[in-house]
Amino acid sequence: MGLKFEVVWPYRHYFVVGAKLTLYVTFICVVCGFILGVLLSLMKLSKFKPFQWFGRIYTSVFRGTPLLVQLCIIHFGLPNLFGLTFTATQSGIITFSLNSAAYISEIFRGGIQAIDKGQYEAAKSLGVSYTGMMKDIIIPQAFKHILPSLVNEAIAVLKESSQLSYIGAVELLRAADQITVMSYRFFEPYLIVAAVYYVFVMILSYFASRVEKWVNRSDRT
Repeated sequence: MGLKFEVVWPYRHYFVVGAKLTLYVTFICVVCGFILGVLLSLMKLSKFKPFQWFGRIYTSVFRGTPLLVQLCIIHFGLPNLFGLTFTATQSGIITFSLNSAAYISEIFRGGIQAIDKGQYEAAKSLGVSYTGMMKDIIIPQAFKHILPSLVNEAIAVLKESSQLSYIGAVELLRAADQITVMSYRFFEPYLIVAAVYYVFVMILSYFASRVEKWVNRSDRT
């Protein structure tokens, strides 16, 4: 009876390995998701109809289906259908990046559309090309305002990375599963994993609050 963390302590390196993989996958997926999300948002704002349709259908599919189902399709389905084989980590990075891109595209699209239309008209009156206007005027302003939302998306990806345990990747949750088998203790490993996730989320939340204060302060100056 009672908590016995000393029984779990000898297996602490499993938590370290799991935490490293969790942070690695989160970082890669957020970066890739941001790049793809920006491209998707520009496609949805494009005047070229096929780009608009593709962007909308892509976003609808990835936001309208469970992430775990998408992960299973990429990790188990693609090898069966096309012979493409990925490691658990690779499947997770591909899935989470594609999924995150759908959400980031909507965040970025909203940020661009929130820019005052007078700035578009002023840029056109000065002879600024559409590409130059977006690159030098619109996107920098939109990016500043969506930074807090991007950090929140990073938090979501961090927590969703626990689903990698379903396909065998040794991230934090899978590490806890392995420790329960070796130590015959169930509460302590999962409690430690919950605490680690909580610390990671609190760090990102603190960063998000600092970014939001910076955005609000810069808007007033």
